Amino acid sequence: MNSLGLRDTITTVSLRGSLPALILLYAALYGAFGTESPFLPSFLGERGLAPGEIGVVLAAGTLVRLAAGPIAGRIADRYAATRLVLGAAAALAGLVSFAYFAGHGFWSLLAIGMAHAVAIASLAPLADVLALAAAERERSFPYGWVRGAGSGAFILGTLASGQLVGQAGLSSILVSSGVLFLVMALAATRVPAPSPRTSCGRPAGERDAGFWAPFAIPAFRRLVLVAAIVIGSHALNDGFAVILWREAGISPGTIGWLWAESVAAEVVVFMVIGPPLLSRLGPARAAGLAAGIGVLRWSVMAVTTSVPVLALSQLTHGFTFALLHLAAMSVIGRLVPDRSAATAQTLYGTLGLGLASAALTLASGTLFARFGAGAFWVMAGLCATAIPLALTLRVPGDDPSGTATLA
Repeated sequence: MNSLGLRDTITTVSLRGSLPALILLYAALYGAFGTESPFLPSFLGERGLAPGEIGVVLAAGTLVRLAAGPIAGRIADRYAATRLVLGAAAALAGLVSFAYFAGHGFWSLLAIGMAHAVAIASLAPLADVLALAAAERERSFPYGWVRGAGSGAFILGTLASGQLVGQAGLSSILVSSGVLFLVMALAATRVPAPSPRTSCGRPAGERDAGFWAPFAIPAFRRLVLVAAIVIGSHALNDGFAVILWREAGISPGTIGWLWAESVAAEVVVFMVIGPPLLSRLGPARAAGLAAGIGVLRWSVMAVTTSVPVLALSQLTHGFTFALLHLAAMSVIGRLVPDRSAATAQTLYGTLGLGLASAALTLASGTLFARFGAGAFWVMAGLCATAIPLALTLRVPGDDPSGTATLA
């Protein structure tokens, strides 16, 4: 392509396509999450809640999200209103963020926290529906670019929240997250609604079988199981790696760099390495590779706290999380018909990953208390069980014959 043609292509992608609006949408969403999540428990404590009450408010929000996400997805599918539901939920999340300022005491903050959980439950899955549809329709950018922008915004939001709290107090995180959620609602209006498509041999306009329709697809069930195992295995790392490293004498500054390195690796895989690797391997083999690297990553965590080794190990987060997520989005995009897309994404995200992560987080406490670093062998074993499940996952266009096999 000559320079003029390349310039025209870039102009088309950047000015006429959905990419700018989607990047703004994802940056606002994950920037809000990154700004709010580290300090929300401290804000609740500042508003008079005891540690036990903070735990109840946070746990209640988790339970509410498990139900609210799929319900929002089902509404979006039933009325073909993914963009409308997403925009309304984002606007509600912004308004509820400001409502925290009116909350004092357990019951009012519990009610506000549950309302906030309802609002944010479907934001990421419904955003994925729009991003996947736009990437498929326009063919000018991969989904990973958009999701990587979100991960980058999460890092910036987390860093910014520390500065905001230092200068303006804990209340500032809710102002910033509220504004970002409202920006997300505005960005949603600029993203074209998904157009009807055909999947799994079903006509695009055919009505789906109901709320649990995605689970009628065998390969979707297998995908959820693989992702629940591999992404769920991160629960031990998320909850106890810092404790393990501090007990080994690693400084807080070094721990911060190790943690930032893993998220940076996630961004690189989402935006640079992952899309071509997924195209080359196909989603089944990419998911199998992610599970295999998970075995390696958790095995390293089980045997050493050497900082240079950990620094290398943290780079694998881009594969154990980001590559698997890209593979999962590809499978859902190929398997699930348009009228069940939002339901599938919310079921995958909340009942699949959310429930699995919650269960493995509970188990991780017992495992770490009993085995210490040796508990990571359990997570390595879980990832090992996911490898054959991933490699036997068959989706349209992912086998040499080109036959759509749903096994």
